[in-house]
Amino acid sequence: MDDLFPPFAPDVNDRPRRFRPVPFRLIAPNMITLLALCLGLTAIRLAFEGRFEPAVIAVIVAAGLDGIDGRVARLLKGTSRFGAELDSLADFVNFGCAPALILYSFTLHNLKSVGWIVALVFAIAMCLRLARFNAMLDDPNRPEWKKDFFVGMPAPAGAITGMLPLYLHFLGLDFSAWGRPVILVYVLVIALLVVSTVPTFSGKTWGKRVPRDLVVPIFLVVVVGFGLVISFPFEAMAAVSVAYLAGLPFGAAQYRKRLKQEAIVPVAPAQNSPSAPKV
Repeated sequence: MDDLFPPFAPDVNDRPRRFRPVPFRLIAPNMITLLALCLGLTAIRLAFEGRFEPAVIAVIVAAGLDGIDGRVARLLKGTSRFGAELDSLADFVNFGCAPALILYSFTLHNLKSVGWIVALVFAIAMCLRLARFNAMLDDPNRPEWKKDFFVGMPAPAGAITGMLPLYLHFLGLDFSAWGRPVILVYVLVIALLVVSTVPTFSGKTWGKRVPRDLVVPIFLVVVVGFGLVISFPFEAMAAVSVAYLAGLPFGAAQYRKRLKQEAIVPVAPAQNSPSAPKV
């Protein structure tokens, strides 16, 4: 019986493992991602408490932080595989689970099981979209120009546009019994756009170089936009959602145009084979 549980004798030659300190530039982007995740989880709690306005604002701020963390990581040269996986998990909570539960608590629960099924479809669509996005990052054959486009509606845009009925409700539109089926169909359409192959603008390559004469107008536009969002948050979000949905066909058309340009390859003129020497 003593052989079954031999005594543990540590090797005297084993040295304690030393962990190298992690640079702060690798930690900073992940901290932003975690803050966004905290906002998404808080939005779920606020939805359960019936406080829909702060819940929606929390998701919107989380979307803003999601657009910052990746750029901060690239700026600080702090990108890592851990950060990419953490960002995907946070996006699923912030833009899949949180909006789905907010919409279900807001009005979809009145439709019983059908409303819950649509909420599930919305959340699962976000999960599938994020999984496909991660898989496409490892594709070495993807042309460089395709980085200007997403395949399907991105997760933050899907969450923000999916909550359009809430913006309209905050502006005074009353969704009675007739409006609930409309909201159900609308949420289902957004979920299908998220998992579709419709190309949408990504804007990842924009802003690398800004003409000098456009610097001041850009500053003014940013200040005016910030003032509108602060003063009229739900009016601004409703306008942004409608404008984004209206611009989807133009993005798809631009993608097809670029695809046709890539397909047109100049063909070199065929050279005549040399004639055989005469005998």
